[in-house]
Amino acid sequence: MTTNTVPAEGFKLLVEQRRSANNFDETVRITREELNEIFQLAKLAPSAYNLQHTRYVVVDEEELKLKLKKAAYGQHKVGTASAAIIVLGDVKGYEKAQQIYEGQLHLGIMDQQQYDQTLQTIQSSYESNERFQRDEAIRSASLSAMMLMLAAKSRGWDTCPMIGYDEQAVQELLHIPGHLAPVMMITIGKEKTNHPRIRGYRRPIGEFVQYGAY
Repeated sequence: MTTNTVPAEGFKLLVEQRRSANNFDETVRITREELNEIFQLAKLAPSAYNLQHTRYVVVDEEELKLKLKKAAYGQHKVGTASAAIIVLGDVKGYEKAQQIYEGQLHLGIMDQQQYDQTLQTIQSSYESNERFQRDEAIRSASLSAMMLMLAAKSRGWDTCPMIGYDEQAVQELLHIPGHLAPVMMITIGKEKTNHPRIRGYRRPIGEFVQYGAY
């Protein structure tokens, strides 16, 4: 009997080795082919109703990266990383529901009634609730971002999630449409190993896990 399990030690090692890197080797470049292989894994992250709210903007050209560094308050890691990735959540992602589900209808995975009911449920959940639209976009993009960082580490790349940047300046610099909410920036590259960053203190399980009601 086969089981769909991942070797526990391999995953444990991956999670333990992933850290937020602050000191990148500026001589190392990452190809767009390598980035696309990482995105192929990141796209498998879950999202509500499979609406796939996440959008990414990759800044890997030096001139633009230096402008982005300025919008990130001059943080050194933005300039030395192989690329900086802006993670965005589409607050209007629910409007793509028909496009996402029509393939399942045509393939017979869903019948017409299931299809219509699914679209109606999505529409009624999102359409008149702007806070829910934004919250779901940020939730989905955050899940995808974590998947991206693990996928990057599995391929030998180091990352650092960041919120230290001027959102408006980044939106203007990259011409980001208003329906895409900035969630975080992720720098990616190879960490310099001569000064590795020590992992910060982590709370014991008893301080952040509660079984049953409070």
